[in-house]
Amino acid sequence: MFIVKNRNIFFGITAAIIAAAVFSISLFGLHLGIDFTGGTLVQMTYEGGRPAPQALEASLDSAGFSGYSLRAAGESDYILRTANLTEAQRDNLPSILSIGGTNPATVSHLTEVGPTIGTELRNKSLIALVLVLVCILLFIAFAFRKVSKPVSSWVYGFIALVALLHDMLVPVGFYAALGYFTGAQIDSLFVTAVLTVLGFSIHDTIVVFDRVRENLRINQDKGRKEDFAETAGRSVSQTLTRSINTSLTTLFALLALYLLGPAATQDFALTLLVGIIAGTYSSIALATPLLVVVEHWKRK
Repeated sequence: MFIVKNRNIFFGITAAIIAAAVFSISLFGLHLGIDFTGGTLVQMTYEGGRPAPQALEASLDSAGFSGYSLRAAGESDYILRTANLTEAQRDNLPSILSIGGTNPATVSHLTEVGPTIGTELRNKSLIALVLVLVCILLFIAFAFRKVSKPVSSWVYGFIALVALLHDMLVPVGFYAALGYFTGAQIDSLFVTAVLTVLGFSIHDTIVVFDRVRENLRINQDKGRKEDFAETAGRSVSQTLTRSINTSLTTLFALLALYLLGPAATQDFALTLLVGIIAGTYSSIALATPLLVVVEHWKRK
């Protein structure tokens, strides 16, 4: 009941979170990876110890590289993301990365993505996100079709979408800041993480909504007249422990993946961490209170 009764406080917190995410995206922008723009990804290993990034950047600059992203990986590796290489750059890549031959580098992985493929992947990713949202709306409207009072089943679906937009905006805003400070780029793994967050979040939201539906049915069967806000607040209280425990067990696993997993999955795990925290919050403190607000508007 505390969350529903104090919903204006939580709406204010939500507004502040969304404003911070929008500000981050506007200020820092989104750094698209080579999956979406086309380019080259190179992972190099230094057996004699990884050189300082300043020395490697100076060597890359002198070889004509520009607009690249350089990140440390593991104990002795670097990951370089850059535009498509010229034939001369590709041929001289080992010597360029070896800092003048004083610190030999071995290219352990090289992937090139053309701009046409990158554009196709970007478009398909956007289509996938839109289709997921539409399917979720239709599914919830169908699943809650017998719940027409005091709130329409379509309202449940639209409010779930509002919560999901919050859950998408938060990791995107976080990733915009992360990309500015660390050079992290949005790639296909990021899209996978966002879709995973949407699935986890909508599951949590439906659990709360289903409890609301069940309590409404019980009230109807027993002829009990209860304010919708009280029913919704009781439903949140009944599912609160389950939601938090489920999220915590998932977060522990993701934290282990982020701290102990390979460098290639760290950004993926971090996106999931932020997104699942946002999804748990929205399911508890945003979705159900919005139902109460809509019911009050409808009653007035």
